[in-house]
Amino acid sequence: MEEAAQNLFSGPVTVFHERRLPETATPAGYSALIGAYGLEVPLPRTLCAISAHHRMLERNGWRIMTPRHAPSSASLEGHLTFALKYEGLDLAVLKRLFIATGSAPLEAIVHEKPTGTYARRAWFLYEWLTGQRLGLPDARTGKYVQVLDPDLQWGIEGETAARYRVRNNLPGTPEFCPLVFKTERLDDFIAEHLPQRTKDMIANVPRDVLSRTAAFLLLKDSKSSYLIEGESPPQDRIQRWGRAIGEAGKQPLDEDELLRLQRIVIGDARFIRLGFRDEGGFVGDHDRDTRMPLPHHISARHEDLQSLVNGMIAFDGGPAQQMDAIIAAAVLAFGFVYIHPFEDGNGRLHRYLIHHVLAEHGYNPRGVVFPISAAILDQIDRYREVLESYSQRLLPLVRWEPTEKFNVRVLNDTGDFYRFFDATPHAEFLYDCVKRTIEHDLPNETDFLRRYDEFRRRIEGMIDMPERSVDLLFHFLRQNDGKLSSRTSEKEFGALTDEEVERVEAIYGDVFAQHLGRHGDVTGN
Repeated sequence: MEEAAQNLFSGPVTVFHERRLPETATPAGYSALIGAYGLEVPLPRTLCAISAHHRMLERNGWRIMTPRHAPSSASLEGHLTFALKYEGLDLAVLKRLFIATGSAPLEAIVHEKPTGTYARRAWFLYEWLTGQRLGLPDARTGKYVQVLDPDLQWGIEGETAARYRVRNNLPGTPEFCPLVFKTERLDDFIAEHLPQRTKDMIANVPRDVLSRTAAFLLLKDSKSSYLIEGESPPQDRIQRWGRAIGEAGKQPLDEDELLRLQRIVIGDARFIRLGFRDEGGFVGDHDRDTRMPLPHHISARHEDLQSLVNGMIAFDGGPAQQMDAIIAAAVLAFGFVYIHPFEDGNGRLHRYLIHHVLAEHGYNPRGVVFPISAAILDQIDRYREVLESYSQRLLPLVRWEPTEKFNVRVLNDTGDFYRFFDATPHAEFLYDCVKRTIEHDLPNETDFLRRYDEFRRRIEGMIDMPERSVDLLFHFLRQNDGKLSSRTSEKEFGALTDEEVERVEAIYGDVFAQHLGRHGDVTGN
């Protein structure tokens, strides 16, 4: 196999797997290995190639590197070393590569360089990913090295693996281990210390105002989560789901907890089968004439669900606790939605898991839920783009056939594509959503409630009016850009004199001056 592959490594190309290169260059690292061994895997978001020019170029999903970066040889060892050194870990590619090569070439690489850091990392990864032990004695010498390069990707402290003299800092298990690359954008988000900014922001907010703010934001998140799914359920279902979100992080994540949450989300289950799927699943449409499935995303095979769910639970209980809260939340929540373990309710549970991880980390102030779903709803097109950033690369690799129930039946082994994916875009998107809630929703709502309290105090100081009537008065003013319509003045508030109407409008204008001209949207939401 190795000898055949040696002859398959590509020379300079202009197109690789239908992806156009910015200039003629030779695939290197993962792109070379995928091409040489015919690996059917989702292509990495960024591929590498070596140009004849002595300058770096990054464009259209390619990183074109210089001749001095070229692999030491056009071989499995050369390109594998290049990938580990420059591209980080792509566990799905590596697992399929190791299955394709078998054990002998890896054993030969380690025999040749028993103390080599890249050889020992590859050795560990082979056994960790495949579950098969190579015919090699334990390493006796060599400096301990981390399996995942912490300069390239987010890992954990991990623990030593003496057999290879490495430190396993992978943030997951062989059943579930999506990875996130270090990026400037993520570094900038983390440097903003958003949790401390939130604490500083609410430090001077009166307790009753904060309590009412929290209640509003919780309801807003619950309602938005249904709206994302195109649903407008009764208010009691929205409130029930809101209460569940408010309890996020208080129960450990396990199968029973996921099943309990699905029952709360669904409510009326007469036409929906609750529990983990026992057949295929997809997100998409049906042909109007034939009812044939038209998938945008195909869920994990139901045969793989037990392993994948076990992996997510293990991630939440272990590695997630050692990671940045938002990065961990993105890994778990987007992993869940790609797997889609239920027939229905996956989207809302996916967003619930964000709250679950943030609450476990104590990321948001006690009792305050960031309305992540509202931030997602505000940028729904970008949310879909983030979801599709992986689904579109995954879909062509899933072979399926329609079932008699107009569902899909997956015909090939796809489990690894849901265990291992690049969650970098998802982490960046989620950080942006959290930042928006901190900078927009939280201060806007507390500001609104303070202004509303001032409006009510001044109205009640002017005229004896029950709270319910003050609220109705505010509602009419809000709807009409701070003016009481003739109909309102004559009917609901006909008892007010013309002078009192003018004073009421003046109070509203004074208190909510900066919000006028927004069609009465005083909250800015």
